[in-house]
Amino acid sequence: MKRTQHCNELRPAHAGQTVTLAGWVHSRRDLGGVLFIDLRDREGRTQTVFDPVDLPAEVFATATKLHSESVIQLTGSVRVRPTGTDNAKIPTGQVEVLVKEMVVLNHAAVLPFPVDDPEVANKVNEELRLQYRYLDLRRPEMMRNLRVRSKVAIATRSHMDEQGFLEVETPTLFKSTPEGAREFLVPNRRDPGTFYALPQSPQQFKQILMVGGIERYFQLARCYRDEDLRADRQPEFTQVDIEMSFIDREDIYALIEGLLKRVWKIALDIDIPTPFKRISFDEALNRWGIDKPDTRFGMELVDFTEEFRASTFKVFSGAVAAGGVVKAINARGLAGATQGQLETMTETAKGFGAKGLAYIKVENGEWKSPIVKFFTEAEKSALVAKLGIQEGDLILFAADQWLNACEILGKIRLYCADVLKGQGKLVIPADRFDFLWVIEFPLLGFDREMNRWYSSHHPFTAPVEEDIPLLKTDPKKVRGQHYDIVVNGVELGGGSIRIHQPDVQRTIFEEILQIPPDETQLRFGYMLEAFKYGAPPHGGIALGFDRLIAILCGTPSIRDVIAFPKTAKGVCLMTDSPSHVTGRQLRDLHIEVKAAPKKE
Repeated sequence: MKRTQHCNELRPAHAGQTVTLAGWVHSRRDLGGVLFIDLRDREGRTQTVFDPVDLPAEVFATATKLHSESVIQLTGSVRVRPTGTDNAKIPTGQVEVLVKEMVVLNHAAVLPFPVDDPEVANKVNEELRLQYRYLDLRRPEMMRNLRVRSKVAIATRSHMDEQGFLEVETPTLFKSTPEGAREFLVPNRRDPGTFYALPQSPQQFKQILMVGGIERYFQLARCYRDEDLRADRQPEFTQVDIEMSFIDREDIYALIEGLLKRVWKIALDIDIPTPFKRISFDEALNRWGIDKPDTRFGMELVDFTEEFRASTFKVFSGAVAAGGVVKAINARGLAGATQGQLETMTETAKGFGAKGLAYIKVENGEWKSPIVKFFTEAEKSALVAKLGIQEGDLILFAADQWLNACEILGKIRLYCADVLKGQGKLVIPADRFDFLWVIEFPLLGFDREMNRWYSSHHPFTAPVEEDIPLLKTDPKKVRGQHYDIVVNGVELGGGSIRIHQPDVQRTIFEEILQIPPDETQLRFGYMLEAFKYGAPPHGGIALGFDRLIAILCGTPSIRDVIAFPKTAKGVCLMTDSPSHVTGRQLRDLHIEVKAAPKKE
């Protein structure tokens, strides 16, 4: 018997036809001696009916003992369900199959957790779901997520092909580049003591491809980083990796906006407006306190530096005198924040080095705060005018150096938004997507402990052309040709126009980043050598493919859109990896393991 239809295909028009279906037992119900089994495959469900009048006794008896998720094949006739028994929740809800024959392809043991009830399955401990991932994948939610992932991958390849790009695979055994995130190392058996590294990105290879004349490259690239994990990070992940020659930033913006417009239409049937808004790094920090702002709600940062420059409240005036700023946000409707919530906000501020958090609660017509007594009427009026203070508001302040003050309130702003959403006071439509480009990042940051400059993005990012003369005289003012694409507070990806002149690249390495010439040659010599032979102007971007799919599927964790993810500790519970290897394997690699003894 070969199946004739899938389990989401039958409709009233099929009534009277004999069909063969195959799939998993989704649920089983015994109603007055007649057995109803919902059969499920990848596409959906169909109700089947086992009537002992029409079946051999042994077939009916077998059916009554089937566990959920047993695999069976059925042949029977399609009929329209009796009046009043339709199931409007499924597309096949108007029909059922009266079973004539059944073959049990595989019996299933008792399940460690149910997969037929979404409410119950969603409450199952995530580690248990990951241990039995093959069962978790059968849930309709997971199937939908992987279907979206597949459709978006196909749409991406189609779009890039139409734009003249070549898909090129780059090596996954690379050399170690320890200036970035921690890498996974792979020992080389043929030359003891040497190691490959799994690539953090194909960055250097894709630039070499531009030197090679490929001009337009893309890849759904597998990348690896040995970092501490969280909801939006995995040790191995996928990115849409892109590089183009003879372009400027405008070409990148147009390409990515076109790609995302196509993806959102295919995945969600939503037409997103283009072009996307563009804001500078400084504006993002000044208004939202973060370089990947969620602009779907207000609560923007407001500057009060001048108003409190001569304030008798020394915390504020002292911060301004030290070259800092005073900023505030109005968390509307949050005056009733609990002591625990205020303590959480205060700890956030302390995490950035602040001594505490100043706030004002506006309740019953009063401003409740120990700091209000220090404010003049002019200062109070300025707060009312610029923040629009009303009954029930919570005003939160940060007085510090500019970046610190912005980041403190940026974190607190997001926390307040979560609290307000939980209280139903902040409602954001599920189908709202605010896209924007963040541009004009500083090219360099300064590490006070190491007393040297470091690359804000990576050392291959080109400075803004007019800022190049400042590289040696005032590096902090140099802007990079770096851009991030952000949606709803999530950084989807980032990229830059690259340095293509070998002398400028060497200056960045050796004079600005203070990498010794011999180390520069060891780590990047082949790139500098390649650039000597006619490197075209080029730039690119990489989009986090897992994050992209998570946004489209409406899930906060990328683990829900990856078939076989790792836990927060980097472990695959299903296969129990990473695992120990044999002594012989280690001897072949000339490696000796000195592991700490295991605790009892």
